[in-house]
Amino acid sequence: MALTVIVRSGDLETEASITFDAPRIVIGRGDGCEVLLPDPSVSHRHASIRQRGTDYVVIDEGSTNGTFIGPVRLSPQAPRIVKHGELVRVGRIWLELRLEQAPVTQAQKIVTREIALLLVARALGAQGDTSTLRILVKKGPAEGTELLLGNAERPQVIGRGAGVDLPLEDPDLSRRQLEVFRRGIALMVRDLGSKNGSYLDGQRLEPGKEVAWPLDKPLSLGQSELVYEDPVRAALQELEQGEDERMRPDDEVAPPTGMASEKPSSTAAPSLAPSSGGSGAPIVEVPKGSAAPRERGNSRVFELLVGLMALAVLGLSLFGLWLLFRS
Repeated sequence: MALTVIVRSGDLETEASITFDAPRIVIGRGDGCEVLLPDPSVSHRHASIRQRGTDYVVIDEGSTNGTFIGPVRLSPQAPRIVKHGELVRVGRIWLELRLEQAPVTQAQKIVTREIALLLVARALGAQGDTSTLRILVKKGPAEGTELLLGNAERPQVIGRGAGVDLPLEDPDLSRRQLEVFRRGIALMVRDLGSKNGSYLDGQRLEPGKEVAWPLDKPLSLGQSELVYEDPVRAALQELEQGEDERMRPDDEVAPPTGMASEKPSSTAAPSLAPSSGGSGAPIVEVPKGSAAPRERGNSRVFELLVGLMALAVLGLSLFGLWLLFRS
């Protein structure tokens, strides 16, 4: 039986999912987690989901802000069996867990990072911050120029010809020199058969072939040298390395009120284009509404009764030993 984890942060249009069939799935904010959640209320290693026979259990890994099933907070390292469709909260973020026969998501590390970038991009957009990729001209006739990729999913042409998406002043460029576009979490480039060629970190690109452009490598076109900045990646890296944000009691987040009628596709790469509207409070959009009710009172009474019973049993045992030795 596979396990599908659905991120229920924000409206249903931003939901994304990953399907696993693994003995352990780590949820957290740190790089390397199977479910990467870029919110400062989520600990670097917040919780894990583990297979126990035919069941799955959720375990809080000693997180700062706790792991909840519904309104009930789990004790650290105490496993709790989860059921199909149950809602789990880590920090501010709600997850839905589905136990079902479903195809396992391929390239899970790439997909979980795409989801994290999606959430960061949409939160930046909601806050009014730009999440646009910027290509910077570091050398050449147009040194200091910025080329903005407004919709990086659509291939955009760099060249010196009229009508190109990203015109660049450089007499050694072809009219249509190079295409640049995002594919998943990578920025791709493709030389369009330019006369003088395009060079990535000193290596000439094969015309018509897509190549990933690493963030720290220069791209040389004619007399120009280009680099780029990705504010979404920068924000995600800052979140991954930052300290936990301790939530206040009034920061509790109500569970999502709407549920999707169908399971979202776990194979399609989510778009990184920011959604329109929405709240920009935390870095990741969270459901609006009043705080979920706290149900710790009954749990504490139960724990107190169990403790008193244990003390009574211990007292009776000691009294029995005293009678035994006295005789």
